[in-house]
Amino acid sequence: MAQDLQRERFEVDNHQGWTLVVKRTVSPTHHRTGQRPVLLLTGYGMNDFILGFHPQGRSMIRCLAEAGFEVWTGAMRRQRGSRRQRRRAGLPGLRAFCAEDMPRLIEGVLAHTTTGADSVDLVGSSLGGSVVYGHLAVCPDTPVGSVVAIGAPLHWEELHPAMRVLFSSERLAGWLPMVGTDRLARWLFPVVSYLPGLLSFYMNVDHIDMSEAAQLTRTVDEPDRRVNRDMVAWMRSGALVLDGVNVTEALADQTRPLLVILANRDGIVPRSAAEAAMGAWGGTDRTLVEIGDDEDWYAHADLFIAPEAPKLLFEPLAAWLRERQ
Repeated sequence: MAQDLQRERFEVDNHQGWTLVVKRTVSPTHHRTGQRPVLLLTGYGMNDFILGFHPQGRSMIRCLAEAGFEVWTGAMRRQRGSRRQRRRAGLPGLRAFCAEDMPRLIEGVLAHTTTGADSVDLVGSSLGGSVVYGHLAVCPDTPVGSVVAIGAPLHWEELHPAMRVLFSSERLAGWLPMVGTDRLARWLFPVVSYLPGLLSFYMNVDHIDMSEAAQLTRTVDEPDRRVNRDMVAWMRSGALVLDGVNVTEALADQTRPLLVILANRDGIVPRSAAEAAMGAWGGTDRTLVEIGDDEDWYAHADLFIAPEAPKLLFEPLAAWLRERQ
């Protein structure tokens, strides 16, 4: 029987007109002192629900908590859980996430952690991993121990045709965020089971338990126009540039341990985009893990909800983090 987890929620002022949120999860029977807290960041148009839910097994949060870690999730501006303090609050955007919200989230974790640690480990999923890269580039002295990026792009050299259409122009990308994105997802998930090729660039339907479709859509957040436009500019140039800093080039100064995890048939984040961090990273402790093979292939979403994700990804992730404490 799974052990009960203890959860707490804390609010953080980002000094830009937003109240952000950090959530703490521990397993009292497994918690180990002396380990850095782990802060998890989610991807584009998503909230942290998917990190604490798995259709058939242990979630990422549970696996890490039962490995003894104090596990945190963070909600940046306009992600579900955060709230605007005033009408003229700072606008969302990749630079705002990396340079303004990330420092406040880390401060919030360190202010409330019971570990006594003075630094955190960062685990960024999809765009959350890209935000981690950007944060390290513009805040190189940030109190971070080790870094994990799961299906996270750094430098774009190729795009899936569907992604090329969706992010073909800033005007189209500015229109994309739709009120009711979660309702659209609830309609689309059952359709995918009858048309498995429809979203094969995003998920392998053989890994999806459609009886849990309603649960899975709870992780969907409405994208933001400004973030979409930032994505278009990033994809066009290939390199993410923040405050004049080329993030790919800036990572040459990073010596922290790095773990990059990718799916073998990810159409959202091609291998070259995720693997770019391995070549850009300055440190020697770099590990690349590819999930899936020709027979049992993995796409972007499968990294989090596939039946074997706890065994193939979550548990090895916990072991890698523990080895670097």
